[in-house]
Amino acid sequence: MESHLVRASAIRVPGSPQKARLVANMVRGKGANAALVLLKFMPNAAAKDVAKVIKSAMANAEENFGMNADDLVVKTIMVDGAQFLKRRRFASRGRSNMIHKRMSHISVVLTEREGTA
Repeated sequence: MESHLVRASAIRVPGSPQKARLVANMVRGKGANAALVLLKFMPNAAAKDVAKVIKSAMANAEENFGMNADDLVVKTIMVDGAQFLKRRRFASRGRSNMIHKRMSHISVVLTEREGTA
């Protein structure tokens, strides 16, 4: 029997995609519950956003497909760049510099562990 792929995503999350990718690389391939425990104790601000998306995917798996949360594994997790806000910072000599306030799209795909179901 083929296991279901459960998806969840968050769009336009404030924060740099580069910083969120560092967090996402830590949980790729781990069990969903183990990933949440790891994210809970990470000092990075992006860890909260990644954990929120993983929790959403776990809830989707339980409600829509009747899967057990203990058997879920993070199959893929992607962090893509979203549009950014352009802000101006005033500089010396009457000039100004651009500040790019970056945002991210975070998407997670969970699947059941092999040998269960």
